[in-house]
Parts: sequence; C-alpha cells; structure tokens
Amino acid sequence: MTETTPAYGLWPLVILNSAVFILFAFSFIRPKTRLDWRSLGAFSAFMVALFVEMYGFPLTIYFLSGWLQSRFPNTDIFAHGSGHLWFTILGLEGNPHTSPIHLVANLLIIAGFYLTYRAWQVLHAAQQAGQLATTGPYGLVRHPQYDGFILVMFGFLLMWPTFLTLIMFPILLVVYTRLAKQEEGLVRKEFGQAYDVYAQHVPAFIPRLKR
Repeated sequence: MTETTPAYGLWPLVILNSAVFILFAFSFIRPKTRLDWRSLGAFSAFMVALFVEMYGFPLTIYFLSGWLQSRFPNTDIFAHGSGHLWFTILGLEGNPHTSPIHLVANLLIIAGFYLTYRAWQVLHAAQQAGQLATTGPYGLVRHPQYDGFILVMFGFLLMWPTFLTLIMFPILLVVYTRLAKQEEGLVRKEFGQAYDVYAQHVPAFIPRLKR
C-alpha cells in the first residue's frame, strides 16, 4: 500500500477474498450432509471476520492504538503493513509479506488446503465404493478434513491476528470436536465393529509419532 492508497474501507476486497476462500473450501469438501454444511459455515465465519479486519475496519488496531502508538511512536499504526501485528510488535523491518512469520503462515494455509483436498479425494473414493476411508490422510488421523481447516485458520491467525479471530479460534476447535463426534456416531452405525477397530488404531486429530 502506498501513502495515497487507503489501507482500510476496501469492502470489495473483503467480499472478494471471503468469497474466494469460502468457495475454495466448498470445492474441496463438497458439502452434502448437515454436518458438512456446519463445518463449512464455521470456517466461513472465521474467514469473513478475518477479512473484515484485514481490509474493512481494523477493530483490533483501534483497540490497541494507544498502546501501539506509545510503544512504536515512529510507526503509522493504521498503515496496512502494521496490521501484521506480530511483525510490528517484534520490531521487524522490511516488507512484512516476506518475513519468516508470513512465509510460515502461507505454508500452513497451503498445507491445510492440500490436506483437506487429499482427504476429500480418499473419502469420496471410499464412499463411492461403499467402504470405510482408512488410507492416505485417513491412515494418520480420523478427521483430516477438520485438521486441514484448523491449519488454514491457524495460518491466517499467525499472519493477521485479531481479537475476534483469537476468540473464535478456540470456539471453532470445540465446534469441530463436537462435529467430529457426531460424524463418528453416524459412521459407526454404518460400519459397526470395523470402525471401532479403525478408531482403536488411528487417533482423531493428532497423528502418533510412532505407529
């Protein structure tokens, strides 16, 4: 952003970015069930909240403006680059988009979407064959698609932390945990003991270091 370019109030960018990432996620999970739609809805709410503060109205910056201005008097806290709060607070110099924090955040976001896509491929193939999905990402965790969404959200949280998304993130972890349990109940009814055996060997969200 240049000095003559507004840093915020860019509502078309809010709408565009929200739509792109929500449609991206939609194309990966192809929601069919009520649980699928609830999962996508939770992710969508996080994305909208994120981009509203990133390009629309910087609520977190306004709340922190007094502290930021006193702590960093030579910094234009309402410049778009200052919205990268980790970059600003740590006193890093240069372009925030090329900082290690931003690069790690991008890797997490890409990894999250890729994991969600691979999980959907395995799940779709298993559903078409009337089988339980146990290969690929499903061989490591029982809910790789939820893990993918969590990685994406954590990546954005690292890139552009806000009060609202910091509050939403743990709440969404609880939501995804409950959705996963409901989903397991449905799958257990369909596959019975086969799912119980699978669940004994494969953790829900965090892969085991030793198999």
